[in-house]
Amino acid sequence: MRMRMEMMGQMRLEQRMKLAPHMIQSMEILQLPLLALQERIEQELNSNPVLELEEPEALEDAEERQDDFDDDVLAETDMVIATDSDKVNDFERLDSLGSEFRDVINPSAPMPSKGAGDEVDSKLQALKNTAALPHSLHEHLLDQWRLLDVTDGVKNAGERIIDYIDNRGFLSVHLEQLHNKDKTDYSYDDLVTALELAQTLEPTGVGARDLAECLLIQLSQSPDDRRFELTLIEKHMDALLENRLPEIAKKMHCSLDQINLAIEHLSRLDTSPGLQVSQSPNYPITPDVIVEAQEDGDYLVRMVDANMPGLRLNDYYTDMAKDRQTAEATKKFLRTNIRSAQWIMVAIEQRKNTLLRVTRAIVKHQKEFFDEGPAHLRPLPMAKVAEDVGVHVATVSRAVSGKYMQCPWGILSLRKFFSGGKEDASGQERSWEAIRIQLQRIIDDEDKSKPLNDDHIRKKLTEAGFSKIARRTVAKYRGIMNIPTARFRKKYA
Repeated sequence: MRMRMEMMGQMRLEQRMKLAPHMIQSMEILQLPLLALQERIEQELNSNPVLELEEPEALEDAEERQDDFDDDVLAETDMVIATDSDKVNDFERLDSLGSEFRDVINPSAPMPSKGAGDEVDSKLQALKNTAALPHSLHEHLLDQWRLLDVTDGVKNAGERIIDYIDNRGFLSVHLEQLHNKDKTDYSYDDLVTALELAQTLEPTGVGARDLAECLLIQLSQSPDDRRFELTLIEKHMDALLENRLPEIAKKMHCSLDQINLAIEHLSRLDTSPGLQVSQSPNYPITPDVIVEAQEDGDYLVRMVDANMPGLRLNDYYTDMAKDRQTAEATKKFLRTNIRSAQWIMVAIEQRKNTLLRVTRAIVKHQKEFFDEGPAHLRPLPMAKVAEDVGVHVATVSRAVSGKYMQCPWGILSLRKFFSGGKEDASGQERSWEAIRIQLQRIIDDEDKSKPLNDDHIRKKLTEAGFSKIARRTVAKYRGIMNIPTARFRKKYA
């Protein structure tokens, strides 16, 4: 039996969705927050010789020059998103164009550039003004440890202990785990001595093995008389954590007022002392849009673009790209960069327009929030805003991703305005955020001597108009808001 193999050609008609390069770039630009967009523009300015910063007085000329290329240049070929990293040959062609372009451009005229030679290097200045890397807790403790006059065994044991102190300042292993008599150059007694010394380092409280020891270290180094607090922590820590204050008062033969005063003193201690040194910096939030109230009751939406650089095409290179005497290879290089520059300028403008339209739609649907406050936030699906703006839901999602709004109620994430919710007793839709705010109000107003349990909170929410909320829903949001149960909220007089 023989088998015959052969190749055959076959035609098939099918539809495929394929994103053009400039569409991908537009989506990427849309998703960037303001600071990331500024960095992206800086990268484009450094990599594209045709793109330059726009002078305010040159705005009209730049728009006319850009219009000259919109039809004939952009329609020629697709944009090259990723090219070779060095582009050495391309820039060598540009460097050798003087002789070819001498008849068109006055050779004695100064060459346009992105910065004069005598100008201050902005990157060098930024590097000089950049803050030094933060000093880690590990380095902070080692610097202090090296100043101690101790034996070699204790010194080595202390360095080993510091290696296992976490960012909160706690020793994360048992001393027994750090000792191996066959492989270490220190004894277990050296470890014990080293730990005692390590617990005297700054910040006060580091080197503790649990919360109780952390508090005891701080109390023992306090200049005030804290013997009562020391006894409270040493003998009644578990009962204190479970808020069994009457039981503690009975055992210590003291009043509840004494215990409450001691708790007030303890609340001033640091439960994570290491974070005083190793805490991550809080970076400022820069809003992308501003919503301002007007006298007629409406709201004005505008972009935060004061620090956004204007872009334009370089006149010299655009004239060179249209000149017949320019070499074809040079024209191809210039036109590719012109297309790339125009596309990013269009993408930035599209980002601005999309973000403005999305924000205006949010203000329209959430006007009660802007008028009355967070408790009046309504449920708002992204599909509703997408329908109003006339874009896909994914576009709305990208537009609000990582973006912030400055409004009369503070600087808020744009995603905050999109949430689900429930109908209240009057049939009005209320968001989960509004329900959480009302729950917090109920907790704040309760009698702390008789705190409300979850079922009582549910009844209070019903009285406030939030009907059909289950007790487990109250417990869920109470947990999300880090509100303890009624037993731990109880205060004893």
